[in-house]
Amino acid sequence: MFAIWMSRAGLLLLIGMMSAEPLLAGVRHFTFIYEAPTSAPGTLESENSITWQRASDPEDANRLVFRHELEYGVTEHFQASLYFADWFYDDTRSGTVFEDVALELIYNLTNPVIDPVGLSLYQEYKGGYRLFEWESKVILQKNIGRWILAYNATVEAVWEGKDLAETEGEISQSFGASYEINPRLSVGLEMVHEIVLPEWRDHDNVRNFFVGPNVSYRRGHWFVTTSLLAQATDTSDEPDFQWRTIFGIGF
Repeated sequence: MFAIWMSRAGLLLLIGMMSAEPLLAGVRHFTFIYEAPTSAPGTLESENSITWQRASDPEDANRLVFRHELEYGVTEHFQASLYFADWFYDDTRSGTVFEDVALELIYNLTNPVIDPVGLSLYQEYKGGYRLFEWESKVILQKNIGRWILAYNATVEAVWEGKDLAETEGEISQSFGASYEINPRLSVGLEMVHEIVLPEWRDHDNVRNFFVGPNVSYRRGHWFVTTSLLAQATDTSDEPDFQWRTIFGIGF
């Protein structure tokens, strides 16, 4: 069953890429890391991502996570995005589950090319059945020749369960480096370090570190970026690896 889902997901992604008309789309060099520039004012973009999470636990062996986003450039420095469907497919227990919708806001303060460092502020709100999540992020980026260097510092707070009584926090840092081989193709590396805080307490000492390569390709007005991150720590209830692909196309 899982193999069938993977085949269908790959086929849909390929069809979307082949049928794309030359439209305006921004480029994401990373999939787990955000970059500082925002969309041009008045532009609309669709981004769809699929993440395959593989864990050693037989009960959570394979999961496909999907996000569908519409991104709009409000001003020269401000963009707003609506994630109208976040859902996943689990081949062992849950089947297909709708999780939430989300609102994402990014404000750009400085440019990564002409300023010493590019800086943006990020805020996201998620809401679902017995779920509310708040996420804040500081995005730093510097472009040096063909190199793109990006860093994110993130704080997340989650309320879930009956009456949203269950709480959890997470503090994470991520760093990425991407090298543009030519105007269409770039390759790089991504690293993510997470500290999970059940009920905002550090007694469980949960630390996760993921690292792996990425590839980004753009043509005309669409792009596709993929990253494969492996867990370098030994957290049993976290994925051993995560493979994420994002396809974006502008309108």
